[in-house]
Amino acid sequence: MSAPLGKDLLGLEQLTAEQINLVLDTALPLKEISERTIKKVPTLRGATIVNLFFEASTRTRISFEFAEKRMSADTVNVGAAGSSVSKGETLVDTARNLEAMRIDMVVIRHPASGAAQFLAERIESNVINAGDGTHEHPTQGLLDLLTLRDHFGTIAGKKVCLCGDVLHSRVARSNIWGLTKLGAEVAVCGPRSLLPNAIEEMGVKVFDRIETAIEWADALNVLRLQLERMHAGYIPSLREYNRVFGVTRERLDRAPRDVLILHPGPMNRGVEIDSDVADGPHSVILNQVTNGVAIRMAVLYLLSGNTPQLAEAAKGIA
Repeated sequence: MSAPLGKDLLGLEQLTAEQINLVLDTALPLKEISERTIKKVPTLRGATIVNLFFEASTRTRISFEFAEKRMSADTVNVGAAGSSVSKGETLVDTARNLEAMRIDMVVIRHPASGAAQFLAERIESNVINAGDGTHEHPTQGLLDLLTLRDHFGTIAGKKVCLCGDVLHSRVARSNIWGLTKLGAEVAVCGPRSLLPNAIEEMGVKVFDRIETAIEWADALNVLRLQLERMHAGYIPSLREYNRVFGVTRERLDRAPRDVLILHPGPMNRGVEIDSDVADGPHSVILNQVTNGVAIRMAVLYLLSGNTPQLAEAAKGIA
């Protein structure tokens, strides 16, 4: 029997390969719900979920909302600007007040690394990390894994390179943990100023040239330059970054094989990725968005106490 996820989903570092595969397998039958005329099942009817977003988000927040509503949960959205946090209330006071209203789950995005774990240790409700600082973004990592598995059939043995701003990327860290646990070969590529110190200790290769990375990889996960987190001269200019590290059609055309293109979004077109690559035949960026809803439905389903066995999951949503 597959191992359950536990009370919270805080990151992929703590999960086993079995638990990661459990989420991916559970997401498969849930994908079909989004194709129905009536995109709704009663699985989480009566559950109350609070989306607590202390950082700007469009894709992730909307994806979680879709997932929650498609499973018939009651949802409440709280943003930092419109909450008592703007008046000086602490994160834990906010959460305890919400819990006093008898909520079941909290989905939290926060600019501080470790905020999700801090919260999870202090409330009884399930906590899902929707991105904390530069630490992890587990549901994004899981949807990237599902997208790769959908395309290749398996992740084991595949060569995946994370390109760009790895230093500030929580997506990169979740991907590295998830990919290595499922048996992929993982590399990073970018200017040294945008790679964490001792990144090799996470078991990844390091490429200094994007051409070498493309020649090596089966798939590239192209990361956004997080300009809002850069307070120093990490790169000379956006134009120079594109010239040296941009994923362009010309560079991909010289690759020895077709290279799958992923991007967690939002994209800086013409900077880390060119439009003809993002919209090209080997891009699965929109598949990632579709898989995001299914993955988040799977996580909500499993954390809500439903049986983790796939057969039971499929029966539960029929």
